[in-house]
Amino acid sequence: MMLRRNLVLLLLMWVGMQTAYSQPRVRQEFNQDWKFYLGDEAGAKSPGFNDGKWRGLTLPHDWSIEGKFDEKNPAKPEGGGLPTGIAWYRKSFTLSTLLQKKNIFIEFDGVYKNSEVWINGQLLGKRPYGYSSFNYDLTKYLNPGKNVIAVRVDNSAQPDSRWYSGSGIYRNVWLTATENIAIDHWGTFVSTPSVNKTAAKVSFKTQIRNKSRLKGQIDVQSQVYNAKGKLVASIRTDHIVLKDTLMEVTQSTTVNQPELWSVNNPHLYKVVTKIFSGKRLVDNYETPLGIRYFNFDAAKGFMLNGEYMKILGVCMHHDLGALGSAINVRAMQRQLEMMKEMGANAIRTAHNPPAPELLDLCDKMGFLVMDEAFDMWAKKKNKQDYHLNWNEWHVRDLQDMVKRDRNHPSIILWSIGNEIREQFDSTGVAITKELVKLVKDLDTTRLITSALTETDAKKNFIYQSGALDIYGLNYNHKLYKDFPKNYPGQKFIATETTSSLDTRGFYDMPSDSIRRWPKDGKTKLTEGNAEFAASSYDNVSAYWGSTHEETWKEAKKYEHVSGLFVWTGFDYLGEPLPYPWPARSSYFGIVDLAGFPKDAYYMYQSEWTSKPVLHVFPHWNWAVGKTVDVWAYYNNADEVELFLNGKSLGTRAKKGEELHVVWRVKYEPGILKAVSKKNGKVVLVKEIKTAGEPAKIELSVDRASIAADGKDLSFVTVRILDEQGNLVPDADNLVQFKLEGAGTIAGVDNGFQASLEPFKADYRKAYRGLCLAIVQAKERSGGIKLTATAVGLPGGDLTIKVK
Repeated sequence: MMLRRNLVLLLLMWVGMQTAYSQPRVRQEFNQDWKFYLGDEAGAKSPGFNDGKWRGLTLPHDWSIEGKFDEKNPAKPEGGGLPTGIAWYRKSFTLSTLLQKKNIFIEFDGVYKNSEVWINGQLLGKRPYGYSSFNYDLTKYLNPGKNVIAVRVDNSAQPDSRWYSGSGIYRNVWLTATENIAIDHWGTFVSTPSVNKTAAKVSFKTQIRNKSRLKGQIDVQSQVYNAKGKLVASIRTDHIVLKDTLMEVTQSTTVNQPELWSVNNPHLYKVVTKIFSGKRLVDNYETPLGIRYFNFDAAKGFMLNGEYMKILGVCMHHDLGALGSAINVRAMQRQLEMMKEMGANAIRTAHNPPAPELLDLCDKMGFLVMDEAFDMWAKKKNKQDYHLNWNEWHVRDLQDMVKRDRNHPSIILWSIGNEIREQFDSTGVAITKELVKLVKDLDTTRLITSALTETDAKKNFIYQSGALDIYGLNYNHKLYKDFPKNYPGQKFIATETTSSLDTRGFYDMPSDSIRRWPKDGKTKLTEGNAEFAASSYDNVSAYWGSTHEETWKEAKKYEHVSGLFVWTGFDYLGEPLPYPWPARSSYFGIVDLAGFPKDAYYMYQSEWTSKPVLHVFPHWNWAVGKTVDVWAYYNNADEVELFLNGKSLGTRAKKGEELHVVWRVKYEPGILKAVSKKNGKVVLVKEIKTAGEPAKIELSVDRASIAADGKDLSFVTVRILDEQGNLVPDADNLVQFKLEGAGTIAGVDNGFQASLEPFKADYRKAYRGLCLAIVQAKERSGGIKLTATAVGLPGGDLTIKVK
């Protein structure tokens, strides 16, 4: 019986493969069965090179995250304190006989950095910029038998970034097979030049590549399907005279009664473009489509689909904490889910083109996107950064970003740069005009900005170019009020704000004392603490920035502020201001590196959502008699009453621009209880109890069932509890993990910015009572059992299904 079932499965797989390969276009992942070597091997480009002792792995891969933290690593603490260097990747493969008759392309979504690619010993090209996606045509170099791809990655010249970059083939790789007549790479552009509630005009521009010697005619059909798969519009253009190399076909049609894409209803259509030669289908290509319209107004801000709304955004670096820069769709989805739950509706890709999958998620989940190209132009910020490649590569890199990303409905803004040094130099005028033209030659449907820091318009040469569509200002929240007076008629968005410094679970009093750490760019920090922590009361910021509350109070007040992007949604590796080593990751996030929210998360949730919120902090374990500041963020209520051991400590209500209420309480052990009320009726009740000594380990998981695809993840939160089940707020127990079954431990973390424990390990110390294990599925179904133990505590465990 088992043999018969296996034979049936193999037959079905074979039939499926034949069906796929008989299609005019085949696109498949090319991530498995690579070999990896950390170091330089001059002969590794040769197909005959012996890589038998190299490590086997599946992409995406970041070798830096596997290394040890060391202050002496060339990337320095600003780059995360992890190793970089040179490495090689190789993959051997044999094409099926069906694919051998097609044109074969390899696509890299991102390689950090200075990649060189060979096929069967033939150099295909080099791409220096680690954030660019690119492809190569393999066709004329392929053998009917074995073929060998070799990739050299050189990330040795350091420091090259102001944050952690990661190293390696850290995004997906694809193999695409097409006929001789086919749609070119990123060859479609779908736009909606006119949209209203009753009809949307949809325009198609299709770039067609002709590698045949045919001089005949083709037919092009573009079809629009709604989210349910129903055909809602179609246009066919027949008898198009085929040209020798590249040609563009322009079409348009109308979608009646369109369902508009929005942040609350991210409805996606699908465009299917087909090319026929005679009656034969020679290509079939899919493009996402979201039908929406938007407008920025100098006085009223931002409007989506005819309704004004504030852009509530966060900046996001590309690393995924313990996973490093190796992209994982579930890890990105988890981050976006947390931002959505907080109330965010926009993402800024700071400061580079993101992984394509992030934009796919933003399309599906309803996030607006500011898509950013560069952190520097010709003038450097680090000795080994992109300024070395600017003259040769900036045109290609910017064009490739726009062509790759312009079909995403989530994108509403292109950013040509962040805090660019040419603001202060007359060369900024010409470069700005050049970059804006490069973008507008490819897409005129979105606005173009640059994140500026020079606030004197007469001295800012990027602004003086007159080429930007909207003024993007970083920080300087006190200038929001008078912006219309200082920049008459100019549209405005706060492209980067805040830079508050916070460590989850750490509290420093008095909480109403605002600190700038350090006080300026020339002074070392002297006010810090031995724990290398910053208070989670939201009363510390970088000297150039402001606290979360200081910033939001200004941004919410003025209609002409179309929106803001908080620096940052999550902590990220590198840039560990304000502390020196051993600090190795940022303090700026609203959520820590492990994905545990800091207290400011709930301030935004109370302001940016309509769901009832009552968040009371800090913990309730202090020295007897100490005066403790107790804060509460709340909404949907008139007031909050606080009780300690059943005794009322008074009722507080927000006044004026206040975003929280506070009590000064002399500590005594017991139960702190907050009750929010509206019109005298209880809305929410929250309690914090004094915790005893660590007594047990609790495991909880974000998803108890994951896919058996070798990629899917479960994020397991580990809590150190006392006998009564209360989180122990100062617990730092070393937790040891054991995993059995159809999975692996992909990483561990505790969110603390100065922890030097490795991310790739089966242990982690708790920080402030919490740590995290990331479990990754194997490519087989079954169960996973994860056990966590610590000296002196009974162990905890849970099971995860892998389907």
